[in-house]
Amino acid sequence: MKSVLSLLLAVITMASVADAQTVKRDVPYAEPAVERQVLDIYAPADAKSLPVVFWIHGGGWQVGDKSDVNLKPQAFMDRGFVFVSTNYRLLPNVDMGTLTRDVAKSCGWVHQHIAEYGGDPNRIFVMGHSAGAQLAALLCTDERYLKAEGVPFSVLKGCVPVDGDTYDIPAIIELAETRWRLHGQARAKFGHREKFGNDPALHKDFSAVTHVAKDKGIPPFLIMYVSSHPDTSAQANWLGDVLRKSDIAVRMYGGRDTNHSKLNDDLGIPEDPGSKALFEFVAESLAR
Repeated sequence: MKSVLSLLLAVITMASVADAQTVKRDVPYAEPAVERQVLDIYAPADAKSLPVVFWIHGGGWQVGDKSDVNLKPQAFMDRGFVFVSTNYRLLPNVDMGTLTRDVAKSCGWVHQHIAEYGGDPNRIFVMGHSAGAQLAALLCTDERYLKAEGVPFSVLKGCVPVDGDTYDIPAIIELAETRWRLHGQARAKFGHREKFGNDPALHKDFSAVTHVAKDKGIPPFLIMYVSSHPDTSAQANWLGDVLRKSDIAVRMYGGRDTNHSKLNDDLGIPEDPGSKALFEFVAESLAR
């Protein structure tokens, strides 16, 4: 009940300050842009050289939309950020490589053009939930995607993947398929094995843990996860361990009394513990 009341109060506050912000929707990030190659930009009024949050929505790489941001845009604007939420083409209409390159292209557009909207192209945080967490972590560890779009790791101030279960794709595939076999369950027709190309080499290549290494300029990470969920907590802690072994700054936040959707939806509520951890992380990362 407290969370619902806080959400309602935050929505009322958001409405009262709507005239103190600018929102640009469906901005194309490709030329020519095809369906879903668009993004939304939320900026405080008179924004200038503000740090930028680049948000990647979830939805199993098959559904979801850039509008699924709840209170995050306002919460970040209130703290002096420009907030960008991107769409990208989805499975099965495109393959995972094309989907990932869409997100990288969107981030490239932000780096090139966000100054026109009051953002600082040299202070970008990459964040995402669920499928978006996998994409965020991959873009911030495998430099090939952003490098192709003219975005060096040096402009990334931090990465925040929220409750992803695919930082190590071979591990989650083995786990799921072992459960199905042991419990006599039918295989998923379009599970992680198929989504990521049905090829062990591709499964490894789309895994953030594969690409973590020292001296690449990988930004600091805040890895958020539901502490009671065995899969996302295991994947989060494994990614955290791999980052630490490569001397990359990493913080862990295991949310309690929450779930996969709620952890994400509550980000932006002032007294939410996850929100506090998030805003502490971005403040410290900007101060580095």
